[in-house]
Amino acid sequence: MYLLRRHSQTHQENDSSQKDVKVSELRAALGPLSGRSLKFCTDACLRRYLEARNWNVDKAKKMLEETLKWRSTYKPEEIRWHEVAHEGETGKVSRADFHDRDGRTVLIMRPGMQNTTSGEDNVRHLVYLLENSILNLPENQEQMSWLIDFTGFSLNTNVTVKTARDIIYILQNHYPERLAVVFLYSPPRIFQAFWKAVKYFVDTKTSQKVKFVYPKIKDSIELMKTFFDIENLPSEFGGKATLKYDHEEFSRLMAQDDVKTAKFWGFDEKPNHIMDAIEERKRIASPAS
Repeated sequence: MYLLRRHSQTHQENDSSQKDVKVSELRAALGPLSGRSLKFCTDACLRRYLEARNWNVDKAKKMLEETLKWRSTYKPEEIRWHEVAHEGETGKVSRADFHDRDGRTVLIMRPGMQNTTSGEDNVRHLVYLLENSILNLPENQEQMSWLIDFTGFSLNTNVTVKTARDIIYILQNHYPERLAVVFLYSPPRIFQAFWKAVKYFVDTKTSQKVKFVYPKIKDSIELMKTFFDIENLPSEFGGKATLKYDHEEFSRLMAQDDVKTAKFWGFDEKPNHIMDAIEERKRIASPAS
């Protein structure tokens, strides 16, 4: 028994050492980095890209270079809440005020609350919340959980297949190993047609993280309990808590986080400036009295 434990420990140490070598090889292959690219490419980041490509350095390098190119043009770290706040007015996507049992940030999605038709703005709103969720991860955690509530869902309120495809592409290619699990809670039958249309674009690894759960099925209930404290979990997902989205309160929270984001990336932004921008957008959107 001792020899078995010793062998297992030695194997793990060798595996860890080999992975460290791969990280070094990938960093060398990328060449000199500077500015935001250097900030982005931490050892943990390199490990995620290597993991996503089965520790193949060449494939991980190609994937990471594509992300750096995307980030240099899309600039996700520069998106501010006041630019996408209109997309979040109904609470269709928001960061939960609780974590899962492993301390992961939780994103709550409610496709039945869809309030706009712009695919580009929907994607930009979600990218903002992905960046925000990462910003709020505990120090020892790199992944997030998604909870999707299908209350009020219809094919008319859902995002288009093209928008879903764009979201899947960005998540898989530019945020690898950031998603721990996705719970599709009590999806209606009409969702199956939509899922069949988008599943083609979901890679096997991501697909395995998608869980269909139903409130009257015992295994589903037990699965939710393994990931979440029922006392914190909203009733929409079989828990005992109340889910109440307050757009103004959430906007204040995001404005504060925008200051943290700016500080992390080396920008100089003041919280008053951000809140003023939010108030100005609200003023423009409101009809004249």
